[in-house]
Amino acid sequence: MCRNVRGLIWLAFFLAIFGCDNSNSGEKQPNIILIISDDQGWGDYGFMDHSAIETPFLDSLARNSLCFTHGYCTAPLCSPSLASMITGLYAHQHGITGNDPAFEFDGQRYGKEWLNARQDLFDTLKSNFYKNKLLTQYLAEAGYRTLQTGKWWLGSWQEGHFDAGMTHGNPEEGGRHGDEGLKIGREGLNKIFDFIDASDEPFFIWYAPFLPHTPHTPPDSLLQKYLNKTSSEFVARYWAMCEWFDQTCSELVSFMDQRSLSGETLIIYTADNGWIQKRDENGFAERSKRSPYEYGIRTPIMLHWPGKIEPRLIDSIPASNIDLVPTILAAAGLSHDTLPGKNLLQLDSERRIIYSEAFEHDIRDINDPAKSLQYQVAIEYPWKLILPNVSVMPEEVEPELYNLAEDPDEKINLADKNSGKTNR
Repeated sequence: MCRNVRGLIWLAFFLAIFGCDNSNSGEKQPNIILIISDDQGWGDYGFMDHSAIETPFLDSLARNSLCFTHGYCTAPLCSPSLASMITGLYAHQHGITGNDPAFEFDGQRYGKEWLNARQDLFDTLKSNFYKNKLLTQYLAEAGYRTLQTGKWWLGSWQEGHFDAGMTHGNPEEGGRHGDEGLKIGREGLNKIFDFIDASDEPFFIWYAPFLPHTPHTPPDSLLQKYLNKTSSEFVARYWAMCEWFDQTCSELVSFMDQRSLSGETLIIYTADNGWIQKRDENGFAERSKRSPYEYGIRTPIMLHWPGKIEPRLIDSIPASNIDLVPTILAAAGLSHDTLPGKNLLQLDSERRIIYSEAFEHDIRDINDPAKSLQYQVAIEYPWKLILPNVSVMPEEVEPELYNLAEDPDEKINLADKNSGKTNR
């Protein structure tokens, strides 16, 4: 069974990447804001029925958006997932399969000496990555001004073809995954506000704050609020971070309202990957971030465009962050030829399968993505198939099949009992 399943999913996966969805509406181009949460579980929102976390702004956004409750990331790790959002490609295509290239080093990881030792490999990785056409390059052709803020792994904002930004990417100054950009949200939004006020052309904003990502250092008022809701300070801190992030999103959109720009702006919301907070220590639990399970790869995906997108909650058709670039291009009146994702503005019930991949944190071979691949995932709701890469994973790791409608926590592996599902 394993051999048949593996062959079928590889075939389907690589056939799928040649699909495309072109559009050129000729209408006035909207401003576009891409809001990306950092390390947030798919259920950790008020509108997803969390019992304690309050996210009033995102709840309102969900009610007034095309909201896919079964959205998915292309990878359960930030760097490859974010790279998919700027290229519209899967990790095995754009080459960023992990957060760091693997290399031997005896000193302190993430220190200056480690960053300098990492740089040669990382420069090669970046050089390979930037052979891909980026969303910012497409948008520049249509007259957009673009701004980078927050998380950004791939050097400076200039290298990412933004017109302005915050991340310098200099290892001598601590640059790895955002540096100065990571202040956005945590230390206000003035960089974004100034950019908006200076923009005469349509604009695109990459808002990827270091929220609710660690360090979990929320405002004390929020921390005290959530300490009354749980006996775990670690959980309370994470919950408070989720609400703090919500508040920054509200502040951003309120500014757009004040400038009378909301009616001509497409707001897209997603997360880079999932999270389950450990109760007894800082960090994520198993079967969340870096895993192929729902709390590793699932996220709500929302599209809000007043007068253009009818608000609707969709829980039966999956979406993916691989779809964000085609969707943004369509909204901007641009076309593409080779991107694998779908235009979510025209998505219908014929959408069948969503794919995801889980790789090791460190990239074993920057020229061969398969050497770091741990799992492949295919979701044809309600069925979800997880296939281990037998070249990397231990022999005892078996394929897994779940019925997400009946078993959303993925506790009952049905692979052996449903060979018809796994072999077709």
